[in-house]
Amino acid sequence: MTIMTAEELMKNLGKMPAHERIKFFALVGQQAFRDENLSHEEVFGHLAADDFTAAEAAEYLEVSMATFRRFVRDGKLASHAEVGRSQLFAVADLKAFKRQRKAIKG
Repeated sequence: MTIMTAEELMKNLGKMPAHERIKFFALVGQQAFRDENLSHEEVFGHLAADDFTAAEAAEYLEVSMATFRRFVRDGKLASHAEVGRSQLFAVADLKAFKRQRKAIKG
């Protein structure tokens, strides 16, 4: 069996026709999550005590930066800490906010 490095794999993937790359990643995705119904805690639990930057928080909430900044401006979210000019947001607060928004949307 030949072992391929990650760099070699990426190079070879780049040579594949687009439809084959799509098929490859679909197969990888199916295999990676086969027979697993992971909970939010299992996927993100290791981040529970972490802080996110504004960009990371917006991505986690699945909103644009403009929408995220509007949430902060309107007092719906508050930064947990500041480092220089950067605001940091507690993952626990973001998780609660995301759950609240999901409940409102239905």
